[in-house]
Amino acid sequence: MASIAFPLLARTATLSDGTTYGYVYVAPSSVSQPSFLLLHGYPSSSYDWRHQISGLAQAGYGVIAPDLLGYGDTDKPSDVGAYRMKEMSRHMVELLDMENIERCIAVGHDWGVGLLSRLATYHAERCYGIVPISVSYLEPGLVWDINMFIELTQNLFGYATYGYWPWHNTEDAVKCCNKNPVSVFSLLYPSDPDLWMTDFCPVGKAAAFISGGKTTALPSWVSAEEFAVREQILTKGGYRGPLNWYKAAMRGINTADEDEVPPEHKPCPLPTLLIVSKLDYATRADMQIMKSTEWCPQLQIETLDCGHWIQLERPDELLRLLVRFAADLLESRGSSGQATDMVETTARL
Repeated sequence: MASIAFPLLARTATLSDGTTYGYVYVAPSSVSQPSFLLLHGYPSSSYDWRHQISGLAQAGYGVIAPDLLGYGDTDKPSDVGAYRMKEMSRHMVELLDMENIERCIAVGHDWGVGLLSRLATYHAERCYGIVPISVSYLEPGLVWDINMFIELTQNLFGYATYGYWPWHNTEDAVKCCNKNPVSVFSLLYPSDPDLWMTDFCPVGKAAAFISGGKTTALPSWVSAEEFAVREQILTKGGYRGPLNWYKAAMRGINTADEDEVPPEHKPCPLPTLLIVSKLDYATRADMQIMKSTEWCPQLQIETLDCGHWIQLERPDELLRLLVRFAADLLESRGSSGQATDMVETTARL
């Protein structure tokens, strides 16, 4: 929640359709510096970009980091139909317009990559490039056949990486997550990445862990103070909105919009830096690299030695990669002098 975590940087905006967003905004140090749009995933908020917000701002970049629909200071519709990717991507464009950001470098993590992907589909002209983290670019028209994904990954890896999805499509998941938020944190932000192979991904295991109120120690990359802030943010809004992102995918909310995208516009049209991690056992690096190679013609790949929460577990490495990517993008546009300055800035971070 922007207002709790970043009171001096927090803003709110009511968009043309009446939706209110909370977000963090930092102006770039000069008009020549690009801005980063940071899109969080599940179950998160703009707060999970705290290291990147401070690091990018110190390096002179602009930052806009919204609490996405269902989270933090932003509206939390109970109607699953409100979570259309096409509409939410238009929301991002309106936020960019409000801050006079003509083009940005767009970054997404987890479900934020789903929104990032549709921003690239519908509003590519507003981005210099995109950075999907932990999840590949998702092509328009992807059919979320979860039973097939469960069977496929069970056969490939010995456990079903999508096994928690059916439970996320239920009312029971909302009730259990709201009742046991500390269990949600323990499972979703694991101190031991292997926990996802045993208690999160396999069918029925996430429901059993959370409904049973199980907890573990905090991971080394989240302090007690940071945990308290995060819990304050998520407790205020609950889990109905966050889980609606899963429901919208599984219930075909985006089908009609994405059926209209012609085949030649389905690949990612933008330079893409995919950042994945070796110890992510849900959105596995091998699967994300395979999909990105198919759908992203202008692809760079970086693999880090950590779990799913790259922005929290490896903030310094991620910052260097983001700044390097920005430098590459500007250099490709003929701004080699600025690119050199950016790389020198990175070396000092």
